[in-house]
Amino acid sequence: MARPQRPETSTLLGAQLVFNIGFYAVVPFLTSALSGEYGMGAAAVGLVLGARTFSQQGMFLVGGMLADHWGAKRSILLGCLVRIAGYVTLALAADFPAFLLGAVLTGAGGALFSPALESQLSRADDPGHRNPAKRSVFVWLALTGEFGALVGPLLGAALLGWGFDAALAFGTGIFCIVTVLLWLRLPATPRPQSSKAGKRAGFAVPDAARNRRFLLFCILVSVNMVAYNQLYFTIPLELGRLGLGDAWLAGMFLMASVLTLLLQIPVATGVQRLGEARAMSVGFSLLALSFVLAGGAGVVSGSSGNGAVLILAAAVALLILGHMSLTPTILAVIPWFLPSGTAGRGAYYGLAATCGGIAVLLANAALGLLRSWSGQAGWEPGVSWLLLVVLSGLSAVALPSVLPPRPRPTTRLSAIEDSKHP
Repeated sequence: MARPQRPETSTLLGAQLVFNIGFYAVVPFLTSALSGEYGMGAAAVGLVLGARTFSQQGMFLVGGMLADHWGAKRSILLGCLVRIAGYVTLALAADFPAFLLGAVLTGAGGALFSPALESQLSRADDPGHRNPAKRSVFVWLALTGEFGALVGPLLGAALLGWGFDAALAFGTGIFCIVTVLLWLRLPATPRPQSSKAGKRAGFAVPDAARNRRFLLFCILVSVNMVAYNQLYFTIPLELGRLGLGDAWLAGMFLMASVLTLLLQIPVATGVQRLGEARAMSVGFSLLALSFVLAGGAGVVSGSSGNGAVLILAAAVALLILGHMSLTPTILAVIPWFLPSGTAGRGAYYGLAATCGGIAVLLANAALGLLRSWSGQAGWEPGVSWLLLVVLSGLSAVALPSVLPPRPRPTTRLSAIEDSKHP
């Protein structure tokens, strides 16, 4: 890995890795634990899981605002403490309200942690401060996050032999360790001073919300989150329709993780050569093609089940390639939208994530209705994928014209001076 421009970059990437390990050692097994070990009904389990997701995605904007107001270090540490409180609450819970509270705290911890971490990393990734020949720090963020998502469930599954509380204890310990390390290793971030407009950075979120170009960007790139979410929604439904069990779904997830770990660096090299605008068009085109293949799997399933599975696996592979092209690029270009001299970087990252969460909610509801209607009307099973093809194609065409010009590199002297004030 290239030496980071800011000394805390390696610490932040390590924190993301450990944070993901602690998260994925617990949350993937929450459904089976609540319904089995604690005997909760499907409606109650769904509400707990929905509350966790909403408290995280819905609060990303708030988390970004707080990071701007308090400074990234304070927000990151608070996110760790809130996640610890959530896990402890889940471990001590004896009734539904306590489980619900624990789930909400778990999600809120992520909402405080992630926008602050991405905002702080972006300062090392600004085109003016980074050698254009070096890879974006968000490529390494994607790799560390994916590695944590791969290792975490393996550790969680091993701990489940001692009960769900053992997994919770492990996750709590992980978060306690990372909190102490971050407190010791991250440099203090002073409270942001007033901007030229006379407003504190913590109240700069109207600048993000009123930036129409950025809002359009958020809407278009949210299709990336919608697409990736299909690994948890329509892909399992399609496997179920083909009569395939959880083992096949686990295989798809494993393939997605392995592809990310093996190909993220080569994909990032290709993105650098293409440039951000063309890379986004290519990435969303890959997503559109993946959904065309997924629809084709539904068409051929009647005559060849094995052929449908192969086509579906190819669709997942293309989806992951598109996602690898898009996610680091999207995170890297968000600071381009900030007006010169304007604070509020965390709010921009938070708003982008919140828009993605809203888009997933709306798109999944629409896809569910389409699948129901297509079944009732006797349409081909692949019809419901057309919505995803259209959305991905629209983003591929429109995004290059939405991106602002790439910021000019700063002089060597100004870059050195800026690095003294992380």
